[in-house]
Amino acid sequence: MQKKELNHLAIILDGNGRWAQERNMPRIKGHYEGGRRVKDIAIAASNLGIKRMTVYAFSTENWSRPDDEVNFIFKLPKIFLDKYLNDLMKHQIRVEYIGDISYIPEGAKKSINDSMIKTNENIGMTLCFALNYGSQDEIVKATKKIVQQVEDGSLNIEAINKEIFAANLMDNTPVDLLIRTSGEQRISNFLLWQIAYSEIYFTDVMWPDFDEKQLALAIEEYKRRDRRFGGLSNAK
Repeated sequence: MQKKELNHLAIILDGNGRWAQERNMPRIKGHYEGGRRVKDIAIAASNLGIKRMTVYAFSTENWSRPDDEVNFIFKLPKIFLDKYLNDLMKHQIRVEYIGDISYIPEGAKKSINDSMIKTNENIGMTLCFALNYGSQDEIVKATKKIVQQVEDGSLNIEAINKEIFAANLMDNTPVDLLIRTSGEQRISNFLLWQIAYSEIYFTDVMWPDFDEKQLALAIEEYKRRDRRFGGLSNAK
């Protein structure tokens, strides 16, 4: 049986809007509560020794949502950092982002850049926000970068392999465990290359209710699984 290290945890933060609607609240309230939960789970994951946690905060497809909801989501980076940056600093959590931030509002962009600068020297877990991110877009951009390297003579086409392709992605860290909350069972264009051999855990619990106990249940299930990576099972 393969060693059950859990270095990279990825989470699709689903169910914020529905959580709020079930409580007769505006959908944006669910996103606000979801931000608080990101902080709680990031600290819990850090305490468990997880090295990287990537959360799907806003996809390239989310622009189709109502304008007021999109506008509030892009206020969340500042809200999140104003409230929780000190907590992240105490736990030496480093903040990163992947995705195309060129299209997002300037205020959100400034908060993103400020958070990366302020946490850059932290030596603990990396908390990575996928913001205006889509995996197909990431793969297309990586392909264009490789083509350009071939055209300018810095890369021989025969040298292209999985490692070189991965090195041109926004993040090339393989995912060990992918969690999706709220009962949906799909990947939704998230880290398609990186989850090639990840374990996937679906739960009916909506993201604002996903607490440390729920994280422990997911990790317990992960540890029970036999990670074969395409080979045969060694489990007895």
